[in-house]
Amino acid sequence: QVQVVESGGGLVQAGGSLRLSCTVSGLTFDDYPMGWFRQAPGKEREDVSCISWRGSGGYYSDSMKGRFTISRDNAKNTLYLQITSLNPEDTAMYYCATDTRKYGYCPDTLARFTYRGQGTQVTVSS
Repeated sequence: QVQVVESGGGLVQAGGSLRLSCTVSGLTFDDYPMGWFRQAPGKEREDVSCISWRGSGGYYSDSMKGRFTISRDNAKNTLYLQITSLNPEDTAMYYCATDTRKYGYCPDTLARFTYRGQGTQVTVSS
């Protein structure tokens, strides 16, 4: 059974930074692509970033580049998302997701991924 657990969210002031973590069990972590998406109340989900099983990371919009950094530590079965220069528009629940396809690459939308966690809340105060 695949389990996805996010952590690291919290309340931060604008301009601050956070590092979100996601641990995945129930599959061979190294072999799967992983991604982050977010959803704010009343808004559509927004894909943030994805990293392939080979470790190639990408971002779903230009606005995500620069402030968001995705990485993975296969030895710890953990995915990370570093966010800097936080602003109130970043307030959302952040979710980690992964897929059932081994050696898959990042899709055009993380909605294609099968597994996701319960999310970790990020709240940015102005």
